[in-house]
Amino acid sequence: MSELKPGDKAPDFTLPADGGRQVSLRELKGKSVVLYFYPKDDTPGCKTEAIGFSEHIDAFNAENAVVIGLSKDTVAKHDKFRDKHELKVMLASDEDGAVTEAYGAWVEKNMYGRKYMGIERCTYLIGSDGVIQQVWRKVKVKGHVEAVLDAVKSA
Repeated sequence: MSELKPGDKAPDFTLPADGGRQVSLRELKGKSVVLYFYPKDDTPGCKTEAIGFSEHIDAFNAENAVVIGLSKDTVAKHDKFRDKHELKVMLASDEDGAVTEAYGAWVEKNMYGRKYMGIERCTYLIGSDGVIQQVWRKVKVKGHVEAVLDAVKSA
């Protein structure tokens, strides 16, 4: 499968989310969507990223943008993660990995010489028309939320 890039139509999805909600890209038409993929609830980088997006949620809302964090963790784990850190972003659960694969976020990783499959930390900015506007791959958490917010503001 080829890698998604700006100008491509974002793959549609409907997933269960924290708080017993369900989120569907199709139903968010008319809003910008920040879809960020992260490896695992309550790990250091993932926690920092989720808190960062939560701290800026009012600014994203002011730009008519919805922020969705996505991992393969269960909704129950998402609820605990959200409650523990008072997160304000929606957390979607992709347990079977279909959406993660559709967006090219399921990749081979290498840690200490051991190769394994996992979620690459990446973010997609999807325009109100459902077309990908910007992609950040292999995200470094520091400064990322601000870079995404700047992109949303200038979109």
